[in-house]
Amino acid sequence: MFVSPSRIAVALALGMSLSSGAPLSAADTERFDSYTQGRTIHFDWQGQPYGAERYLPGQRVIWSFLDGRCIEGEWYMQAGDICFIYEDRPDAQCWSYQIDDTGLSVTIERDTGPALTLTEQKRPRDEMVCLGPEVGV
Repeated sequence: MFVSPSRIAVALALGMSLSSGAPLSAADTERFDSYTQGRTIHFDWQGQPYGAERYLPGQRVIWSFLDGRCIEGEWYMQAGDICFIYEDRPDAQCWSYQIDDTGLSVTIERDTGPALTLTEQKRPRDEMVCLGPEVGV
């Protein structure tokens, strides 16, 4: 199941109404989109492979923990953060991000424990492979 555009619009509208009033920046959206679109970015966490995300046109994505299972989703910008909604998780995950000479890094605050920061791998060690739907008994 893929998240419908109307669901994204509702989530975006709700997020905007709950945000701290910080304006959405078209420049932020364009910068993130121009850096990511058409690319598959592999992420490390604490120096170890964590997962990969393929960025498609129309702010669509495919995420994998590099285990052969891939999850479709969409992204949008909210108050300077990049937010993702995936087909298996209806609530948005919003990350602060930075693009610099070392690449893309993203950070999400968690309810328990320290924030999670993922950094772009410059030379991915693993391929992003999507095995397809599981079938059988």
